[in-house]
Amino acid sequence: MNDQYILAIETSCDETAAAIIRNGTEIVSNVVASQIESQKRFGGVVPEVASRHHVEQITVVIEETLENANMQPSDLTAVAVTEGPGLVGALLIGINAAKAFAFAHCLPLIPVHHIAGHIYANALVEPMQFPLLALVVSGGHTELVLMKEHGSFEVIGETRDDAAGEAYDKVARVLNMPYPGGPHIDRLAHEAEEGIDFPRAWLDENSYDFSFSGLKSAVINYKHNMDQRGEVINPQKVAKGFQDSVVEVLTTKTLRAAREFKVKQVIAAGGVSANKGLRTSLEIAFRAENIPFIVPPLKLCTDNAAMIGAAASYMYEAGVRGDLAMNGIPGKELKSWI
Repeated sequence: MNDQYILAIETSCDETAAAIIRNGTEIVSNVVASQIESQKRFGGVVPEVASRHHVEQITVVIEETLENANMQPSDLTAVAVTEGPGLVGALLIGINAAKAFAFAHCLPLIPVHHIAGHIYANALVEPMQFPLLALVVSGGHTELVLMKEHGSFEVIGETRDDAAGEAYDKVARVLNMPYPGGPHIDRLAHEAEEGIDFPRAWLDENSYDFSFSGLKSAVINYKHNMDQRGEVINPQKVAKGFQDSVVEVLTTKTLRAAREFKVKQVIAAGGVSANKGLRTSLEIAFRAENIPFIVPPLKLCTDNAAMIGAAASYMYEAGVRGDLAMNGIPGKELKSWI
């Protein structure tokens, strides 16, 4: 059996990325051009700026990916690209680059869901065992996904308002921390022995949904009240209190779902899974339950194309194909492909 090599492209937000994945489990080449330094001055991602950067970088990144792998287009099996969700302008840059490359070299095209990519980043770490539970935590998404086999996705819980990463960025802004806020809040939280007691949003008793808008508002109100009294806040204590609340809710709901659905494995995915406090909490919780827990290395938690290639490998084997009529779908829902 010949090896399968997939060229993957990811441009859903502010990283221009390409990778080549061998047989769905091995990274042959992985290139990411980040826009963080450029977007920092705006305090967040400006879609038009992101799109312009993608236009400038996409060809260079694809060429560098092939060069690093010492491969030619004729060595490839297929081309994969993020179809959504994401910023529509940014998505279109990657999709049109992928369509042009696939057409020019007579290669199949595979449309990949961005969140499926984050989940399948774990397949680059170790084999996925089913049924499994995936906790997806990123700037735009917080959800619990039950998978009974490859390509089967059942969203059992999701955020009703702010995603966890979004709340981190907003709280960081209140504390005058630069974008992206997550790493700064995580660092500050570990500098405090105790934090401010902020609320936990548990919602309905049996719900696996999340809500972080109230927590974000509680932090903002605390800061305003301190300012009105002329008192100086302790950023470390605020960060720890905020992070403790987020981590406790995420860990508790994930643990309850893992027990209810009797999963064989729990995985974390998305940019916020790089958070040291969250990783530690989940590792401790599932070690005590004797349930295998895996989380990607930090470089595969944030947006990258290797994760898109990993998901695409299983989609390719399942016969999933795109065509030259593909378009960006900014609000694309996570659906099973089997």
